[in-house]
Amino acid sequence: MPTFLQLLFLVPLTLLPIINPVGVAPIVINAAGGNDKVLKRLSRQVAVNGWVVIMASMLVGTYVLDMFGISLPVVRVGGGLLVAYSAWVMLTRNETDDVQTAVAETAHADLSEAEIVRRSFFPITFPLTTGPGSIAAAIALGAQLPRAPLPYLMGAGVAAIGAAITAAVVYLVYRNGGRLLMRMGEVGTLVMMRLMAFVLLCIGIQIIWTGWADLNHLPL
Repeated sequence: MPTFLQLLFLVPLTLLPIINPVGVAPIVINAAGGNDKVLKRLSRQVAVNGWVVIMASMLVGTYVLDMFGISLPVVRVGGGLLVAYSAWVMLTRNETDDVQTAVAETAHADLSEAEIVRRSFFPITFPLTTGPGSIAAAIALGAQLPRAPLPYLMGAGVAAIGAAITAAVVYLVYRNGGRLLMRMGEVGTLVMMRLMAFVLLCIGIQIIWTGWADLNHLPL
C-alpha cells in the first residue's frame, strides 16, 4: 500500500513540471480564438487527450519501445528535436500572420465538437502538453509497476487516478489561465506567446541534451 500511495503522488509531481501547463496556456487561448465557451471545451478536450496519452505511455510504452528496439534516450532526442522545432516556428512567425490567424479563428469561434477534437490533439496535446519529455517520464513510471497480475491491476488503477489528477490540474490552468490572458488583449497575448516560445525552445534543447548525455553512457 505505501508503494501504491507513493505512485499516486509521484505521477502528478513528476509530470506537471515537465508538462508546464502555464507555459502552454497562451497557445490554448490563441487556438480558442478569444471565445470563452470554446476555451472551456478545448481545455476539457486537451485534458482528456492528455490523460489518454499518459495512461497509454505508462501501460504499453515500454512494450512498444521494446518491440521496435527503441531506447528512452532516443525518444528524448527525437522528441526534443520536435519540441525545439515547434518553438522555433512559433518564434519566427511574423506578427501579421498571428493577427490574421487570431482574427480568422475568432470569426469561426463557434466550432463543432469534431473540430475541437481535431485542433486539440496537434499541437496542443502533442507535443506541447504531453510531449516527448512527459511521455518518456510516463514510460519510466510505467516501468516501475509490478508485473504480477493482481498488483499490476492495482498499480494501474492508482496510476490512472494520478494521471487524472494531472489532467485536472492541466484543465484548471488552461481554463483559468486562458481567461487571464483574454484580459491581456491580443498584443499582450502575442508577446506572452513569444516569451513562452523561447522557454519552450530551451526545454526542447534540454530534452535533447539529456537524451544525448544518456546515449553517451549506453553501449552502441
